[in-house]
Amino acid sequence: MTTMLTWQADGRPGLEGARLLPASAGGGFRALSRMVLPTPEGDLTASFSVTVGDDGTLARLSLSSATAERERHLTANRTDDGFWMLDDGSGVTRREFAAVDVDVAFSPLFASLPIRRLDLHREAGVFEVPVVQVSLPDLDVALVTRRYRTVRTLTEDGTAVVACSAGADGPEVEIVVDEAGFVLSYPGVASRLAHAPASTVAG
Repeated sequence: MTTMLTWQADGRPGLEGARLLPASAGGGFRALSRMVLPTPEGDLTASFSVTVGDDGTLARLSLSSATAERERHLTANRTDDGFWMLDDGSGVTRREFAAVDVDVAFSPLFASLPIRRLDLHREAGVFEVPVVQVSLPDLDVALVTRRYRTVRTLTEDGTAVVACSAGADGPEVEIVVDEAGFVLSYPGVASRLAHAPASTVAG
């Protein structure tokens, strides 16, 4: 069953809406999303298509961003042998990123991926995770490290809390997720409107 999720940017105007299409089995899904975000540097829009495998790892990302001055495009594919193939329209580059997760700036959907993959909303754990970070609107790509720590597993209200920081010593931000591991509230990033359930996508 297809699910629609919408997030309001935290502390500023902006929306992200995502259409999730679950795989026939497992926890994989495909998502189509669009973001509109006014910023001090100028308004931007971004749209993407992402495919996540049954094991929770990202398989393919197609991303476009646009400002008044310029439009940019990027596709990223992770190969079976662990390499990333990146194409920004000027040619394909092969990068050896030791990461299976991607984080797109300002997007709560991508913040959900490591939490779901590691099942941190159901089983308490602490992990330092390499993540491929994609900036907006420039679509620059860099490898960063994030630390995820379960604060509270799922309770009767169907929510869990996972802390995230930039490395072991960075300040933590507590992310509230639903029973499928998708973000409900990410301080400084976004909160979900109407808390629409995402349980149709296995978590």
